[in-house]
Amino acid sequence: MNFIELAKHRQSVRKYTDQPVEKEKLEKCLEAARLAPSASNSQPWHFIVVDEPELKNKVAHHTYEPLISFNKFVPQAPLLVVIVLEKPKVITQIGDMIKKKKYPVIDMGVVAEHFCLQAAELGLGTCMLGWFNQKPIQKLLNIPEKKEIGLIITLGYPPEDYKLRKKIRKEMNEIVTYNTYK
Repeated sequence: MNFIELAKHRQSVRKYTDQPVEKEKLEKCLEAARLAPSASNSQPWHFIVVDEPELKNKVAHHTYEPLISFNKFVPQAPLLVVIVLEKPKVITQIGDMIKKKKYPVIDMGVVAEHFCLQAAELGLGTCMLGWFNQKPIQKLLNIPEKKEIGLIITLGYPPEDYKLRKKIRKEMNEIVTYNTYK
């Protein structure tokens, strides 16, 4: 599909079948992510693929709480990809201090979207999770305490009847101006 069709097709999937994700498809998604641009080519990320069912379910359990249940679908996903933020290059760190921008966080968004768009093209569903309990997940996955988990991405096949939702987006004239803010 062309890029605009792919962008229209990609959505956050919150229901999965138990069909496993083929290793070749997972590797294509990881390759698309690996090729993502980053500030000063720092590539400040590390991917942990969590596909062992018992461990995956333990990690999934830490993405929701009794009173905050919007991620209760996570255990359905056959696998999770945990993105750990890594230390960027010194030039990027200097830029961060001078410009007060968190370049690795920006880079993480780019790398995650590369992963998710590739998954959508392959017929896979994804959902990016920013809500999770970091410390227990770090312990489960042996992530050093000084590291930060940026995102967790669910990956799997949505059911055949999972509907492509109509994207509700602002109109172009509400979000774009030329040469001035207003």
